[in-house]
Amino acid sequence: MSTTKNKSGTARGKRARLYWAVPAALVALVLVVLLAKWITGLPAVRDFIADYPGHSELPAGAPVGFPAWLAWQHFLNAFFLLLIIRTGWQVRTTTRPAGYWTRNNKGLIKTRTAPTEISLELWFHLTLDALWILNGLVFVILLFATGQWMRIIPTSWDVFPNAVSASLQYASLTWPTENGWVNYNALQLLTYFVTVFIAAPLAFITGLRMSAAWPKKAAGLNKAFPIEAARAVHFPVMIYFVAFIVVHVFLVLATGALRNLNHMYGVRDDVSWVGFWFFLASVAVMVAAWFLARPLFLRPIASLMGKVTSR
Repeated sequence: MSTTKNKSGTARGKRARLYWAVPAALVALVLVVLLAKWITGLPAVRDFIADYPGHSELPAGAPVGFPAWLAWQHFLNAFFLLLIIRTGWQVRTTTRPAGYWTRNNKGLIKTRTAPTEISLELWFHLTLDALWILNGLVFVILLFATGQWMRIIPTSWDVFPNAVSASLQYASLTWPTENGWVNYNALQLLTYFVTVFIAAPLAFITGLRMSAAWPKKAAGLNKAFPIEAARAVHFPVMIYFVAFIVVHVFLVLATGALRNLNHMYGVRDDVSWVGFWFFLASVAVMVAAWFLARPLFLRPIASLMGKVTSR
């Protein structure tokens, strides 16, 4: 009886903290806005923002606009990342897997060790990871082949004071001028750089370390990169991606939704509904994939790559 009471009391305590979290966050946001408005009203800060308006000049020859391949890459990255976050959370929280998958030790890839049995959720997560990494490699190759890298890799040190300026402008609700078709502001540039070249590789490396593909008998390698370190990094990286998606979607919709969606999905720089309808179609595909990613549909696909067993 006491155990039941303790559990119910703990649950009520968690709900109470959750209820207080929302108003506390709103109060914190208001305080941040008021503080930013006071800071940006100081003469020295006004001069700083005038000197560093929030964006760095791009190198000569930097491309203008977005090619069609970037629109497809954007959709595929969003599609895979959404399902990776979903399945990653399932792997972390599921206590009774919907099924188990074992790789067939035959065909093109053969090993001397017995295949490892993993949950169906983990198989789907790893499969999505592989597709995401493949898509990411294509993205990076095209990024450098077309010169689009200049838009998301810092090329001058003034990107940092400009990022501070952009942050102050966002926080004070006097947002920096948006012209993403030509140039991102410095804060966007640094965020995209971190996402593509730091967060994504960290997610891949730490995920690989925790997977069955990592060599178990490599004592020196395992000592240099212990699995505990990978676990300590992998989950926060997922939280970073969730936060990035939330803020990214909010700013896209809040800073000229139709024009921004045309940049991202319509490959055009105007204010029309073309990009919106492509965006809506992509959301419909992602929502459908979210609900279809169930054992009923996953088992037949997983059985093509290995042996699937029930609970």
